[in-house]
Amino acid sequence: MPNRLRRINDALPGLVAGIILYAVVVQLAGVWFVRDKLGYSVGLWFGAFVAVGLAINIATVILDSVTLDGGRRAEMRIIVKSVLRYLVVAALFLLFGYLKLGNLFTAFIGVLGLKISAYMQPLLEKLGKRAKAQDESGRNCPGALGCEETENSGNNLSGRGDAASGDKI
Repeated sequence: MPNRLRRINDALPGLVAGIILYAVVVQLAGVWFVRDKLGYSVGLWFGAFVAVGLAINIATVILDSVTLDGGRRAEMRIIVKSVLRYLVVAALFLLFGYLKLGNLFTAFIGVLGLKISAYMQPLLEKLGKRAKAQDESGRNCPGALGCEETENSGNNLSGRGDAASGDKI
């Protein structure tokens, strides 16, 4: 599944994982404080899955805008997909507000997972790269993108690897 999402957009698997992680945190933090636990959970997870759908839709709209030749048909397709996103969110809120299928507030919180994940994406990506670098090398790498500090430490007798030790920078 991540490879399929990555074909649409490189950042999409991380964005989807962030939405799900956000929903898990909100679920674990808040379900204990409400009376209607089922409504809380249904609203939250329905909103989170709508957020995942919105993320995929946004990624396909971006892909279409870059790959389609700039004709009128391509422009209309992009506009229709964008309007469809807003209609889906409006339908979600109408269903939860009118039919009381779940908690409307937690459905909104679930949809906000898209925004939270988008803002957290750079941090989560950096943490992922750091963990991957640590696993591959078997040592702790604070910079993670090659462990420059530790690789250059054996270049001289002092072990410092900087201008103070006489190395050229």
